[in-house]
Amino acid sequence: MQDNQNSMVTTKDGSNTLFSKLYNQHYHNPDDGAINEALTKHIIPAFTYHQNKKELTILDICFGIGYNTFSTIYYVIKNNLDVKLNFYSPELDGNLVKSLENFEFPKEFEDIKHIIKSIAKNNKYEDEKIKIELFIGDARKYIKTLKENSFDIVFQDAFSSEVNFELWTKEYFDDIYKLAKDDFIMSSYAVATSIRLSMYEAKFFIYQHIPTKRKITIASKTKQNIIGKYVDMELKKQRNKEASALYDK
Repeated sequence: MQDNQNSMVTTKDGSNTLFSKLYNQHYHNPDDGAINEALTKHIIPAFTYHQNKKELTILDICFGIGYNTFSTIYYVIKNNLDVKLNFYSPELDGNLVKSLENFEFPKEFEDIKHIIKSIAKNNKYEDEKIKIELFIGDARKYIKTLKENSFDIVFQDAFSSEVNFELWTKEYFDDIYKLAKDDFIMSSYAVATSIRLSMYEAKFFIYQHIPTKRKITIASKTKQNIIGKYVDMELKKQRNKEASALYDK
């Protein structure tokens, strides 16, 4: 797939991703691999934390080419997990979603082609175990419409704060906090102190997890000891007086 905004890139694990010419960033790190990145940075940590739940409601920020959502379904099928999945996801680029019907996804997604096709055509899919709803438009507006205290997991996977600033601010995470259940978990590839402070000032507890060679951030609504090493953000602020959260402009 190649168009005016995106070009195809094959990643280290053999799965394809895109390079966004608009944001000048890859959708996934080519050295990690698209499926591997989704599994190690988001899905495995979240499912380790929620290993005993029979139903999970997940906010996937932002949908992009769907690897976090599709890899979650693949993971559940592969591991024969008895869990109902409810996905809600905003995506700004509706044409990108439509193009997924012809995207060269890896063999791991062979059994869910019917789901991918439904998403590409209708922005939604539902059966007895899986529900997916996409919203085409502004993520900040969308999350304000969602039911408070209803989400188990957030995959915080927007483009970086350098190019997608509005999805990393304290005010944005305030809105995410309202959506979170008490035993909620949020996973993110972003580990910058400024972003962790944005999460922390929105009342999240911050943890560092190292699933592979790269660190990730885990945020929870209550203190937990299941996954990740607790990060004392007050101590971080004392040691770095110039550190600051990101705020809406």
